Amino acid sequence: MRDLGAGFGHLLKGQRWMARHGRQYGFGLLPGLLTLVLYAAALVALAVWGEDAVTWATPFADDWSSPWQGLFRGFLTAVLFALGLLLAVLTFTAVTLLVGQPFYENLSEQVDADVSPDGTAPRSDLPLWRELWISARDSLRILVRAALWGVLLFALGFLPFVGQTVVPVLGFFVTGFFLTEELAAVALQRRGVELRARLALLRSRKTLVWGFGTPLGLAFLVPFVAVFLMPGAVAGATLLARDLLGEEDADDGSAPDGEPDMEDVTP
Repeated sequence: MRDLGAGFGHLLKGQRWMARHGRQYGFGLLPGLLTLVLYAAALVALAVWGEDAVTWATPFADDWSSPWQGLFRGFLTAVLFALGLLLAVLTFTAVTLLVGQPFYENLSEQVDADVSPDGTAPRSDLPLWRELWISARDSLRILVRAALWGVLLFALGFLPFVGQTVVPVLGFFVTGFFLTEELAAVALQRRGVELRARLALLRSRKTLVWGFGTPLGLAFLVPFVAVFLMPGAVAGATLLARDLLGEEDADDGSAPDGEPDMEDVTP
């Protein structure tokens, strides 16, 4: 429970940090707005033509009597849109971070320098094109993992009662985990922590990750909210990354409890 509160605290601190730095916040909205337009168009297309796609995919139901045909295809259409919405939530962060990579990299560095006792921040020596390639590659790997979870949850959704109660809750925790990974990757990648090590680091304190990512994932379901929270989410994820790595902050001068052995998680 302590880590859940700490994770949520990092989320709030990130938003407060952005509130104190209005100029960076304004620039940080642009990548999210562009991504939002693209995703909104895709979801509208899914809502308009989703029923046609389901009809095409279920020719065996053409001869079913009413109301079973309508109920069956209506259910599949709703599930298809829900799956598309889940994938949009899971991938929105990755696409936005990729579009806004230079800004978010700089933003994360500023947060690090602001809270560091010596006022410095770790910096990557890689050229921008290399950072973009690594970010895109890792995001694709995370997307594959998230998609596999999405398919599994989609299948479990057909189970009576469990599919309507337990599965949606699991879906939000899965979304929170992968959302946090994408956001924290900005700060961790600058420190040379590769994807496998990042996943091990996040799994070592799942409740901290869920406390940060799950409420953020829920907030991202509200239209336009993701755009306005994204800059602060990157700032908060930088604070969370420092917590995971046991780095000291200038405000308290002490490392957080429960950090993992870095020999197990560094590349």
